[in-house]
Amino acid sequence: MASFQPVILGGDLGAYALARELNDAYGVKPILVTAYNPSAIRDSKILTRHEFSRANEEEPLVEELLRIGADLKGRNPNRKLLLLANTDWRIHVLASHREALEQYYMLPIPSLETIERVSDKQEFERLAVERGMPVPKSFYEDFSGAGESGWQPQPTPGDLRFPVVAKPADSSQYENLTFEGRQKVYRIDTPEQLTELWHTLARAGFRDTFVAQELVEGDDTGMYSVTAYVDSTGKVSMLCSAHVLLEEHHPATLGNPCAMITEPIDDILEPARRFLEAIDYHGFANFDVKRDPHTGTFYFLEVNPRIGRNSFYVYGAGINPMQVLVSDVIEGQPQAPRTASREVLYSIIPNRLLLRYVVDPKLRAQVKRLQKAGRISPQRNPKDGGPKRWLYLMESELNQYRKFGRYYPKPTSTGF
Repeated sequence: MASFQPVILGGDLGAYALARELNDAYGVKPILVTAYNPSAIRDSKILTRHEFSRANEEEPLVEELLRIGADLKGRNPNRKLLLLANTDWRIHVLASHREALEQYYMLPIPSLETIERVSDKQEFERLAVERGMPVPKSFYEDFSGAGESGWQPQPTPGDLRFPVVAKPADSSQYENLTFEGRQKVYRIDTPEQLTELWHTLARAGFRDTFVAQELVEGDDTGMYSVTAYVDSTGKVSMLCSAHVLLEEHHPATLGNPCAMITEPIDDILEPARRFLEAIDYHGFANFDVKRDPHTGTFYFLEVNPRIGRNSFYVYGAGINPMQVLVSDVIEGQPQAPRTASREVLYSIIPNRLLLRYVVDPKLRAQVKRLQKAGRISPQRNPKDGGPKRWLYLMESELNQYRKFGRYYPKPTSTGF
């Protein structure tokens, strides 16, 4: 029996990736707490699903986690429990209830104060600028008083260049908000469109802060990702970077990479390391970066206080991030700093579909070469190779043709 038991919140692709990384490294079967049974985890042999219909409500979820923790500890008092999550809202819930949850679980996440600092895009911008990290010009709209009679949004600054990208300053406060026309990220072309969005958000009940950020030119291939782990001593012991090829364009998942090539890029890895080691950070972090095609400057757009949905690209690049975590948190032995260096194609979409969107000849040749070598994705798991699982995988990948056909039928110069 493993010396620890992982408990993971959620059942999406990102949660399955964590489960596979743990199962591959330690043979353990993580428990996934979910309200639904999505295809990413359905009929999986490497995990145990714990169904809880109110898993998307804060107080009931915490109460259920405490009940699960008490039950698991009661059956095996010596076995350590590792509690993981991979969405902003769930990470915020865990950090908010850390004291109660740590009766039973180990929580390898930053403090609530640190999470709130880096998750707030205005504060992230300030911290990044202090450390010489380029960030796009931004404008912030505060909705805390939007429920009051006569509320009006601020005038749009005259020096803000359009188009802009609008998104919540802290996505954990937006994650469970539903309204018609809701998108994860908005492209806004005029000040009038921006004012219209502000009123839509106010009517929908949004009461936090939204940011309008000047759009860095270029399509999806201008995007890059950095994933890092800061160990219990405050040192960044794992770094990995990837060049994004294509992002999802469905409104609910807009901006999530679905194809990437791993490669170490010092111009973004070293600033990420300096940033994290300067702010008393612990746990995983994931940076979104975009390269200006005219100047070559890498602009840091945001940092998420979690490993990110696509953590499996780190595994493909040569480091299993869950081994780095377990060695530090469970075994008490932080690993020596490493940067993943293996070149690999991470892709959750069919090869032919991906090639439709990679138009640069040099990059296209690189993609074809790596496709021949074999792309990787967490669901292409030999341990989960039963007929039902492979059917779900094929359905998921073929469904990408429908989604891209509807929301992004052909590549554009901006990715919108």
